[in-house]
Amino acid sequence: MARIGLLIVVVGLGWLAAELGELRNLEDSGAYVLFSGLLLAIGLYGSTHGIDRAEAREHSRLIVLAVTVGVLLKAAFIAGVVYLVSGDPRSLIMAVVVAQIDPLSVAGVMRDDRLSDRAKTILGAWSSFDDPVTIVLAVYAAALARDSGAGGLSAAYLADLGLNALFAGVVYLVWRLVRNAPPVLTYLAAAGAVASAAWSSLMLGLATAGLYLRLPDARWLSRTVSAAFALSAFLMGLLLVGGTNLAMGVLLGLAAFASQMVAALVLTRGLPVIDRVHLGLAQQNGVTAVILALVFERDFGGFVAVIAPAILTVNLVHAMANRTADAWGPRRPVPSVPR
Repeated sequence: MARIGLLIVVVGLGWLAAELGELRNLEDSGAYVLFSGLLLAIGLYGSTHGIDRAEAREHSRLIVLAVTVGVLLKAAFIAGVVYLVSGDPRSLIMAVVVAQIDPLSVAGVMRDDRLSDRAKTILGAWSSFDDPVTIVLAVYAAALARDSGAGGLSAAYLADLGLNALFAGVVYLVWRLVRNAPPVLTYLAAAGAVASAAWSSLMLGLATAGLYLRLPDARWLSRTVSAAFALSAFLMGLLLVGGTNLAMGVLLGLAAFASQMVAALVLTRGLPVIDRVHLGLAQQNGVTAVILALVFERDFGGFVAVIAPAILTVNLVHAMANRTADAWGPRRPVPSVPR
């Protein structure tokens, strides 16, 4: 709940600054586009950098299903619900933006005993992997929505995939050169990769690079991602000067939370009931959804006005649903102490 309160405060400060400074149409500036792309790149690199590869191998089948079938299932469910109720043609883009589980928010769940060690491992890896997958899917879905004439899209996207592969390959070669050098060179390589991806929009290549371009001390990256989240929330507040679409946002948030329950029901068969319940109630949104909303505001006017209340709705429902589940749901048996 403290994180929700902080988000509201920072967004409110951004809105107040825009009101007092009479700031309008920020999304139309070139600086806005570059800055929002940089924030997106930082969040994406932080997501893949935080993936524990050993844990991923241990639960590879479920994780692969979660970030392929699960992401698509959740996006389709959310988009279907929102479109049926509202008829908004942006439903698919909005659905993809809120489909992921925020790994920074999930980190708080890992500190209590609501989940078994196995379920914690699954949730941690699930949230870390589906974050970059969702970002890449959202970027491509937005491009398809902008360029409705699909004539030359296949060749363009194949070329884009090739450029992403080339980018990942170049970063890999750089990493091989600096991995045994002084740590400062690794930090510079990571900063260069993030800045280059933001400038060139090669996000898939950056997501891949995060799996092997690891920093000697990840605390710096964690602080950078936290700062990016705060800046994103403030920038979101600046864009909310025109108001919010509360009804659409609440609908989108409720659909996103329900989609996680559907995905968990399908994907977690065989786990204990209590773990299935908490995995089904695990939907949270944070930095990724905020940054994607900023990125797409320029092309889809009023996007932030919907995503902001949706994020708030998801996180509030998450807090209430999990408290209810803890109070009334099945409890994990406490191990007996031998006498």
